[in-house]
Amino acid sequence: MSSVVPRSFVSQKINGIVFAFIAAIGFSAKAIMVKLAYVEGVDAITLLALRMAFSVPFFLVVAAYSSANKSSVSLTSKDKWVVVALGLTGYYLASYLDFMGLQFISAGLERLILFLYPTMVVIITMLLYKRRAGRTELLALFVSYAGIALVFLHDMHVSQHDALLGSILVFASALAYAIYLVGAGQIIGKIGATRFTAYVMTVACAACLLQFAVTHTLADLKLSSRVYGLSVAMAIFSTVLPAFLLAAAMKRIGSSYTAMVGSIGPVSTIYLAYIFLGEQLSLIQICGSVLVLIGVLMISLKKQTN
Repeated sequence: MSSVVPRSFVSQKINGIVFAFIAAIGFSAKAIMVKLAYVEGVDAITLLALRMAFSVPFFLVVAAYSSANKSSVSLTSKDKWVVVALGLTGYYLASYLDFMGLQFISAGLERLILFLYPTMVVIITMLLYKRRAGRTELLALFVSYAGIALVFLHDMHVSQHDALLGSILVFASALAYAIYLVGAGQIIGKIGATRFTAYVMTVACAACLLQFAVTHTLADLKLSSRVYGLSVAMAIFSTVLPAFLLAAAMKRIGSSYTAMVGSIGPVSTIYLAYIFLGEQLSLIQICGSVLVLIGVLMISLKKQTN
């Protein structure tokens, strides 16, 4: 007797995949817009502050709505401090290091390095729980980092200025995001993904604006209309929408499947950079990208079957 899968279940899965796909493209497009803005002479701190300034109203509205909901779980003092710490680590520090790194490396290499965060989550978890890595995990780590090495060597070969410094900064950004993910699991389960996203992003926005206020003057906001246009686009299409779409996707298809769909991100960045930035698209880059994707998918699939 064959079982019929409910139509609503299928629709939910399809919606989840679509949400994850759009979120991955949106996050990937951020690197392209950052590189286009840098051409206008804006610095990383100012650009990050503009991105967050245009993003924060959306997150404040969602945070206020979530808090006003009678069914919402009240946060303890400890929960609030955890939210602040995670917001500072996962979105403020990670974003700042990423924007700094993008000054020195290609958008394609940046996205590939950032995409290593699932492997970092595995390593951090093993260190925390003193668990030895299995053969599949070790192979996945080797394959992923071999892919990064290939693309890095390609960027060094085309004489990128300070490619090593840029790569270290973006790697540190990925590590900060991985730490955030490891710490976020428990509190997301308590208060919900959408509410949590609104809270941590509000914290990150406040930190970015405070950093700008301390290090810059209002005169530094005299920028071209192109920079402001890119900042608004980055806020809406590469920050607010992807953040909530990602949360919606994880709710419908789970974090592992969301990560697998998100593997389109690094590939799309490389091709978008080729189209909009004129970055080289070589066989070495393609091979390195494939290796990184294989390694990350090996990790994601193993987590799914555990």
